[in-house]
Amino acid sequence: MTTTDLLPALRAALGADYVLAAPADMAGYAEDWRKRYRGVPRAVALPGTTEQVAAVVRLCRDAGVAIVPQGGNTGLVGGATPDASGTQIVLALKRMRRVRSIDVADRVLVAEAGCVLAEAQRAARAAGLLLPLSLAAEGSATIGGVLSTNAGGTAVLRYGSARALCLGLEAVTAQGEIWRGLSTLRKDNTGYDLRDLLIGAEGTLGIITAASLMLYPQPAARRTAWVALADVAAAVALLNRARDALDADLTGFELISSACLRLVARHFPALHAPLPIDAAPWFVLLELSDSEDDAHAQARLETVLGAALEAGAALDCAVAASLAQAEAMWAIREHIPLAQASEGLNIKHDIAVPVSHMATFVADTATRLTQMMPQARLVIFGHLGDGNLHYNIQAPVQADADAFRAQHEHACNALLHDAAVRVGGSFSAEHGVGLLKTAELIHYKDPVALQMMRAVKRALDPQGLMNPGKVLPAAS
Repeated sequence: MTTTDLLPALRAALGADYVLAAPADMAGYAEDWRKRYRGVPRAVALPGTTEQVAAVVRLCRDAGVAIVPQGGNTGLVGGATPDASGTQIVLALKRMRRVRSIDVADRVLVAEAGCVLAEAQRAARAAGLLLPLSLAAEGSATIGGVLSTNAGGTAVLRYGSARALCLGLEAVTAQGEIWRGLSTLRKDNTGYDLRDLLIGAEGTLGIITAASLMLYPQPAARRTAWVALADVAAAVALLNRARDALDADLTGFELISSACLRLVARHFPALHAPLPIDAAPWFVLLELSDSEDDAHAQARLETVLGAALEAGAALDCAVAASLAQAEAMWAIREHIPLAQASEGLNIKHDIAVPVSHMATFVADTATRLTQMMPQARLVIFGHLGDGNLHYNIQAPVQADADAFRAQHEHACNALLHDAAVRVGGSFSAEHGVGLLKTAELIHYKDPVALQMMRAVKRALDPQGLMNPGKVLPAAS
């Protein structure tokens, strides 16, 4: 098949309404959420079934045309954005959004890749169960997208990342074949784990079309608290105290700097912090999920927080008295990325650091960055319980954000990524590599690991048509 024949063949396979080629129709698929990357797709294909996904892949394979899979397009590293060549096909899975089944006995939900995470959560809740994967973009992020990046979110501390919650996959290979691997088993030791190979691969090895996900019992009670702290060392001490007392029932532990709260207050004034923003330089949003009842949960949380206050380890705290108050606390946390986006482009980092090194890492890097850029704003927040920091740098007030990023991004990346790797950390905790961090992957990854990754890519995608240029550079 020639490239000239491709679009008519795609329309014949999907229906004319589901192949977009006009620039205005494709605009929403051509740019990433951060508006950092903009491509020029040749067309956007919108399959409605796994068989149609396979048909699109086969047609593109025969024409030698690259495919860029796309879910909710909420990624932060450009992993779902086409290049500027005008030759690539965006394969958007938004029509494939069904929850296919929920098995209450096995506690498994099977959903298609285009199913929005919040919709899957609601389906689980309606069945009396919990899908614990939760992140700020859950109202638009899709199941396929969160698996392709191995997203983490706010409950990793208790339930693990997307990979830990996935039992099986259905996927289309680079050859256009369908792998029907939707296992619901907790144990299946039968050779290479193909599921884990595709999770986190960002669509470079195949296209996830459906997944079976583990469900859990709904907690009998939840308690949420907002705690003011003097420094990151105090936050780590509170984390250890909470872990000792609450064990696996500690389901959320988010670190938030006062700089984050000032941005949220500026752009979302209807959201009010539970404690004065200037009460402390750091805050923690803590959540306990209890299997007994409200009184038991309240007593356990009060014990932890009371001991921290008495010891001077915490400066102040506010405990949500209702579900609405708890949701309001979480809304502040979830609006931090939106506030940053409203403020302008920033230098964004998704760093993993061992919790034991967190306090010194933040103190040392903050000092060095402030010396480098005295007026810059360090907007630091993240999932302290699993060592994942979103360590972002906002331009000085009234400065040109684009110019600031262009001038300082390389030096900031080198400083923070070097510091993280030195203490056994990573330059990418949950956002993935995408386009943004391919150079970092080549620089920091173990050479033997890179050889193995390249070998896997060549074996599964010999034509190099699956999301080329993402994760591994195209020439690798």
